[in-house]
Amino acid sequence: MSLRRWFAVAAIGRDRAGIVADLSECAFECGCNLEDASMTMLGTEFSTLMLLSSAETDALARLTEAFRRLEWERHLTIFFRPLETAPLPSIPPDAVAHRLTVQGVDKAGIVARISRCLANRGIHITDLRSRTTPAPGMGTPVYTLDIRMSLPAGLAAETASFEQEIRDIAADLNVEVEVAPELTD
Repeated sequence: MSLRRWFAVAAIGRDRAGIVADLSECAFECGCNLEDASMTMLGTEFSTLMLLSSAETDALARLTEAFRRLEWERHLTIFFRPLETAPLPSIPPDAVAHRLTVQGVDKAGIVARISRCLANRGIHITDLRSRTTPAPGMGTPVYTLDIRMSLPAGLAAETASFEQEIRDIAADLNVEVEVAPELTD
């Protein structure tokens, strides 16, 4: 019986049709299964984070060679590493999902201030999306930050002080903020 190995992969390259096919075929041809992934556009760049698993004993060597080839042939930048153990969620099972949305005139420090507040309270950010778009009719850059997070059970039971701290930061940055429980299916 072979032992399953896990690999974390990050890849980025100029957007074009076929990047997902190139990366997923590469993983498949190296005997790996795509367990989890997040893929998005960042400006003109396509980026992905992937979690691969394999029972093949030579998966590391095969991935190393295949990713080098993809970097050269497809002009991608690929970082990957084997994981020492099977990935387990670092979020406690009793954590409560919440969503935080910030919107306002773009300025430096929005993500830094909000994320530090969350980190100081032991809140895990599970997904973060941000985008700057011109305001309709004005063209002023409007920044939108959308964070999905998991609040520790103790904090989820009493969110008033946390929400006040977020509102104080938002007022200081002159942005609007909304914090709400995340609806789950």
